[in-house]
Amino acid sequence: MTRKLAGALAALTVSTLFATTSAHAVEPFPAGFKASDIAANGTTLHVRVGGTGPAVVLLHGFADTGDMWAPAARELAKTHTVIVPDLRGMGLSAHPEGGYDKKTQGEDIAAVMDALKVQKAQLVTHDIGNMVGYALAAEHPDRITRWVVIDAPLPGIGPWDEILKLPMLWHFNFRGPDMERLVAGRERIYLDRFYNELSFKPASITEETRQHYAALYARPGAMHSAFEQFKAFTQDAVDNQAFAAKGKLPMPVLAVGADHSFGERQAEVLRFVASDVTAKVLPDSGHWVMEEQPAATTAIITGFLD
Repeated sequence: MTRKLAGALAALTVSTLFATTSAHAVEPFPAGFKASDIAANGTTLHVRVGGTGPAVVLLHGFADTGDMWAPAARELAKTHTVIVPDLRGMGLSAHPEGGYDKKTQGEDIAAVMDALKVQKAQLVTHDIGNMVGYALAAEHPDRITRWVVIDAPLPGIGPWDEILKLPMLWHFNFRGPDMERLVAGRERIYLDRFYNELSFKPASITEETRQHYAALYARPGAMHSAFEQFKAFTQDAVDNQAFAAKGKLPMPVLAVGADHSFGERQAEVLRFVASDVTAKVLPDSGHWVMEEQPAATTAIITGFLD
């Protein structure tokens, strides 16, 4: 880790990596990682940092937190400084009233990079993390040198209107006070639907993993914040179309779709917004790539990054 980055971390309050309410932990981050609560763009993000070398930022999506990246972080930390936030309102990050549009959240991540004195980074994203990652890369193309984008569309881009009609994606419009009351105390049931229906082999998402994330999403304000992430898709579509109108992203992009999920469509979508796109289909996996195929996904990521 660089001296500047180490100094920045020393100035932050270090918290326990897994101070969660979960009785069962997913795979832990390596012992050298430290977690801090970093003030960023008017909120506070829970961020894990470890390793040494060029920086890489890993962004998660819904039904996960930054914890999903532990297997990849172990390998990447051998040659990179690895930065793993929980997104605004998710995991152990704060739950502000607003700011769930992905343009604002892109600035959250830029502020984390600033706090860690990281000027440039490579980026790896999944699910809603893809949407935050696009906003970050579009607003700060000089700061993102490579991007691995995994298995989710971008609001307003390419076949978005057709994607919205897919029956499996009914949850994009499932939100509001009554929906929150329906899910309250039943977070495990709600999350099981995603793990079961969007995976290739549901058994690959273990009981321990399900309990871990159900506990995190049962924390006060967590499901409200999660629903706000989806509510913001309408604004995200407007913002993304404005980004795309300014031109395509210049950095190399690896678009990874799981063969039992988004597949080759991932690259098709990214070609609307990026000029240098390489396509990759992950075999024998549904949407939950780090739970279903952690070794293969990690190999794809490490093979593309500098």
